[in-house]
Amino acid sequence: MQDPRINRLATTLIDHSCRLKSGQMVIIEAFDLPEPGLVCRLIEEATVRGVIPLVIWKNNAILRSLYRSATVESMTLAGQLESEAMKQADAYIGIRGTANSEEMSDISPDKMELYTKHWWQPVHIDIRVPDTRWVVLRYPTPSMAQAAQQSTEQFEDFYFDVCTADYARMAENLKPLAARMEAARQVRITAPGTDLTFSIENIPVVPCSGECNIPDGECFTAPVRDSVNGTIRFNTKSRYQGVVFDGIQFELKNGRIVTANCSNDPERLNRILDTDEGARYVGEWSLGTNNRILHPMLDTLFDEKIGGSFHFTPGNAYDNADNGNRSRVHWDLVLIQRPDYGGGEIWFDGEIIRRDGRFVPEALQPLNTGLPE
Repeated sequence: MQDPRINRLATTLIDHSCRLKSGQMVIIEAFDLPEPGLVCRLIEEATVRGVIPLVIWKNNAILRSLYRSATVESMTLAGQLESEAMKQADAYIGIRGTANSEEMSDISPDKMELYTKHWWQPVHIDIRVPDTRWVVLRYPTPSMAQAAQQSTEQFEDFYFDVCTADYARMAENLKPLAARMEAARQVRITAPGTDLTFSIENIPVVPCSGECNIPDGECFTAPVRDSVNGTIRFNTKSRYQGVVFDGIQFELKNGRIVTANCSNDPERLNRILDTDEGARYVGEWSLGTNNRILHPMLDTLFDEKIGGSFHFTPGNAYDNADNGNRSRVHWDLVLIQRPDYGGGEIWFDGEIIRRDGRFVPEALQPLNTGLPE
């Protein structure tokens, strides 16, 4: 795709997200891109700034064969090689396209576990996330357009509109919400099938405006690990390890997911939650605030930012909003609370903060801009 909007996106990634300076090194990792235009532009923009680019170009069909053939030895070797590169990097840009969104759907859980344990965790959870400036994004493809139920051209317009937003203004609009969350102690959430309480007292709050995700628009923290009690029913499908899960429901007691069910594959759902001890505890809670994104499209980077939504994340906590939970799993699950998805409320210390997806306090009204009435 030869599109001048790629230039603006590349500049955003280099200067705003990664804040790269002369003499630094950036890893550009691309998956299933239909053409190399964005990667080429990133190389050029990096080089002009005196930054050293290292490109890793991957194909999901080849990765599928690697995962299906996985052994401890093969996954460990891949993890070791990429870990060495990641240790030298100052920043990481991960760009994911997809020719077939179901490419990984027939890989056995055992094989995916080998990949997660010996390749993904050492490279990304142990090094990339805590030790580099990183940003991840998708790339517009016909497959993504289908998932969004749009034509290819319509989706490309949507993609660039969302991904090249005014992130400086977004940052300003998120400040009052971050302040409210920092001051809050107890949270209560209600929605159809959901009545959940937990504490966020003394857990850092991170407003997100294009630094680590493109598109962006969220404000996250984590619940105190053992404080979550109640039930939650997610109303958005989620793809994890190549499998689409629908109708996920949890019951939590003292922070732990004690019961987990879904409409299509509860056995595999529970197997993921049994990956390790931390997978049944929650490592992140975040409010979605990007009102350009209103409906799910089976892509977490977009779905978790949906205006009027929140996501609740079994698994690993981020170091910058840490509740102490550690896991190889980090699975953002989305519940939309706008009226067209069943509604719902969020309360901080007994004060209503958001009703049916719209923020109530006066200082938070700019975050409602663009939401349907």
